[in-house]
Amino acid sequence: MKYITTIVLIILFMNEANAQKQKNQKATFGMGCFWCTEALFQRLNGVASVASGYEGGDIPNPTYDDVCTGTTNHAEVIEITYDPAKITYDELLEVFWKSHDPTTLNRQGADVGTQYRSVVFYHSEEQKATAEKYKAELNKTNAFGKAVVTEISKADVFYEAENYHQNYFLKNGELPYCRLVILPKMDKLEKLFKAKLKN
Repeated sequence: MKYITTIVLIILFMNEANAQKQKNQKATFGMGCFWCTEALFQRLNGVASVASGYEGGDIPNPTYDDVCTGTTNHAEVIEITYDPAKITYDELLEVFWKSHDPTTLNRQGADVGTQYRSVVFYHSEEQKATAEKYKAELNKTNAFGKAVVTEISKADVFYEAENYHQNYFLKNGELPYCRLVILPKMDKLEKLFKAKLKN
């Protein structure tokens, strides 16, 4: 009897886990160096996982060295898996646009090249409409004082970056780049979106 009860509990747990996976959705953003972007979105409540990678280019299975040449047309991006019952796509977009400069073409700070472009890769027509409406509103209200140049494109093949890029800030928070570049962005996130952050 105990054996049967255990089996039933395992099946129920697996069904619940599968149901949750089906509820989760994807969002893909590029906003400069993916080390920075990954660190920000990992903090948000409702975000189940964040993977750094490459998207939107011309060659299959690009490496970091390939993308750094600026000739593959890939962007450094993060692929977010999130629970829309806890955080909406609109809220993710709000964090996206307020956490980088979407008015600079192919550049974020000292990082220059098409791989650092501001881009939203949408996974559904609903995401496309939401992103385009949000961008149009930002431009209409002149929210940044300059035109938003963020590219909005259909999601392409996502190539996960090399292992040493994953969880970069969590693993290397004491390195100079993390302290000088990523930490100020994390502080800004804390100020602007404190209520949306994980404990």
